[in-house]
Order: sequence, then C-alpha cells, then structure tokens
Amino acid sequence: MRNTARWAMTLGLTATAVCGPLSGAALASPGQAPTALYAPSALVLTVGHGESAAAATPERAVTLTCAPRPTGTHPVAASACAELRGVGGDIHALTATDGVMCTKQYDPVVVTVDGVWQGQRVSYERTFSNECVKNAYGSGVFAF
Repeated sequence: MRNTARWAMTLGLTATAVCGPLSGAALASPGQAPTALYAPSALVLTVGHGESAAAATPERAVTLTCAPRPTGTHPVAASACAELRGVGGDIHALTATDGVMCTKQYDPVVVTVDGVWQGQRVSYERTFSNECVKNAYGSGVFAF
C-alpha cells in the first residue's frame, strides 16, 4: 500500500513539474494564438564514410526546417526544402541528376535523415558508392 502511495505522489509531482510551467505560460498570454497552423517539417541530416549508419561515424550533421519557412544549419535550406516538396517529402524518390559522371571507385558514404516531414515521422538511410554519386542525388538535400 505504501509503494502505491509513493508512486502516486511521484507521478503527481512529475506531472506538476512538467505540465505546470506549460499551463502557466499558456495562462500568462491567452491572447497570443498562432496566426497560422502548419504541419511541422524538421529534419536532422548526417553523412559519414562507411557501409551503414551503424558502422559509420557521422562526419557532418545539419538541421533543416521547411515550415513555415526554410531555416536551419543546412547551407542551402531553401533549395533543399523545394526539392523535398517536389517529391512530396519522399526522400527515396530523389533521383540522380542527368549527365553526372562518377568514377566506379568504392568509398562508401552513408546519409541518414531523421525527423518529421509535414507531421509524419521520417527515417531514411542510404549508402552511396562514393561522394560523387551522393552529390548526384538530391543535389540540394544532400549538399552539406
């Protein structure tokens, strides 16, 4: 019986600690509502050398937010967001740019994308045979 009371008290204090500041902030400014609602689109992209994300150490990582406007640490956020919108957020649908010629050297590069695209969870991993092949796909998205 005492353990049940202890768990109930712990749960109540945790809920108060977590939700208390949120409700106070909401009550402090009731007139400030968002002007427009949008589905969030925020991604974290990484790149590293290796056969898979589990075997590779990320060498670079960037953030990309596409709603309500393109932002983040991605160097070409606007074109990356435009590319993603063009394929409906389906990263697998990005295709290689025509006319790009790459060597057949095998130096695997793995790219991961995790986050949310228009409110839907996204998790993507792809291993390219080398840096040139990676750069040929989704030139704006993977250009970091």
